[in-house]
Amino acid sequence: MRRQEAKREAYDRGFADAGGDQGDLFDAARRSNLATMRKDNQRPIETPPLVARPAPSSWPKPNDHARPTRWSRRLLIVADAAIEEVTPGLMRVSGLRLIDEVRARHGTEAMTIVTIDRHAGFVVNDCPTEMKAPISAMCADEIIADPRNGDALRAILRGREIDDILIAVQGDYLRIVDAFASALPLCANIERSRNSLLQQRAHLRCWLDRGYDGTDNLGAGHIRWGKAVKGLTGKLGEFTARHVGPAPRRGHLIRIEAEGGTLAKGYATSIGDRLAPDIIVSNKMNIRREMATALRAFGGATRLMHACG
Repeated sequence: MRRQEAKREAYDRGFADAGGDQGDLFDAARRSNLATMRKDNQRPIETPPLVARPAPSSWPKPNDHARPTRWSRRLLIVADAAIEEVTPGLMRVSGLRLIDEVRARHGTEAMTIVTIDRHAGFVVNDCPTEMKAPISAMCADEIIADPRNGDALRAILRGREIDDILIAVQGDYLRIVDAFASALPLCANIERSRNSLLQQRAHLRCWLDRGYDGTDNLGAGHIRWGKAVKGLTGKLGEFTARHVGPAPRRGHLIRIEAEGGTLAKGYATSIGDRLAPDIIVSNKMNIRREMATALRAFGGATRLMHACG
């Protein structure tokens, strides 16, 4: 009996020393709630890491909405093997060299082209030697694990002013670019090609169409596209490009109109070359591209004095 009383007395003393109040009927419940509310008793909330920039694999495909950019301010990243996706997750090497599409354009020699080489990592190579097989996952992991590859990419881009980037790689090559995304500069236009090789080539051509050497004045801004009853239309500033239909002899006729629907006559480039408002396109697949090119040209053109009346 004495032993139990001693235990009871010791318990009460400890209860009181800890801040307990035996005279309060709800003391235990109140202190239990306070203990639950203590932040140091709670599991820390796991906050997702803040992503400073989107991964290149999530970048959008190229379009003709962005403003033209000088070749010297453009960056193209390619692989040492041009690959296409046969089925989801299955890649194969293609016989088409995408780099040939680049070299067919005037002025692209001023552009920065970076190749992902399976042996050397990121290298500046305008004409990469394409391999017969895509890079293996193990080789890609080795490149990703070596921080020197990120340093090499930073060294390549150091001192260059980049306004437009296209990532033209797929599969494990794209995984490598994602791993070293922090080495890429932040700029207005960031895009990547995707899907089948035919679509990749179309995306590359669309991106290349936005390049220029800086000698001509080009109209900037967003081209607003629409489907009129009679065909495709595009509008940039005061000019509207319309697909009129079949040309008188062969091909397709594009017409450039000024405000009010009048034919855009009497405009010339910065070097004095007259711009024709009627344009004939032989291939229907090139209509949108030719319309965009014409709108940019007219947007940066000068109205001739005698044409103003």
